[in-house]
Amino acid sequence: MSETFHEFVVQRSPALSRTAYLLTGDHQHAEDLLQSALARTYRHWRRIRDGDPEAYVRRVMYHQQVSWWRRRRVAERLDATPVERGGGDHTENTALRLSVVAALRRLTARQRAVVVLRYYEDLTEAQVAEVLGCSVGTVKRHGHDAVRRLRDLVPDLWERTPERSGR
Repeated sequence: MSETFHEFVVQRSPALSRTAYLLTGDHQHAEDLLQSALARTYRHWRRIRDGDPEAYVRRVMYHQQVSWWRRRRVAERLDATPVERGGGDHTENTALRLSVVAALRRLTARQRAVVVLRYYEDLTEAQVAEVLGCSVGTVKRHGHDAVRRLRDLVPDLWERTPERSGR
């Protein structure tokens, strides 16, 4: 294995793993997604190592997730409420976090990718457009639609923002 690729994987895997989880909503699928993206990245490492390899991995993860989502969307059924699991932390923050994860799953794959890249990865609209291979206007439209949908699905999140709560 290339020494530079190994260093890249060691340094960036935690952040890329979090992104994969946000795209999939499932730890095991996230691990599979990241592993698949890193394998594809390794095949092209010589060409991309001097550019922005992290953006390349994100782009591969997004496209792979959309591909997987298209294949399984017919068989998958999402419930309006998350499944209750016993023996965990039942604080208000945990309930809100679960609601947000459930709401993210109800967004389209592209809307979820825009939200994750824009608000979690803190990329600009232009950077998100580059990663997703679309126009800035498309990013804005999907971002707007996703935020509106999230506000409808998780009104508590909207009420907790510093602007709304007076903090």
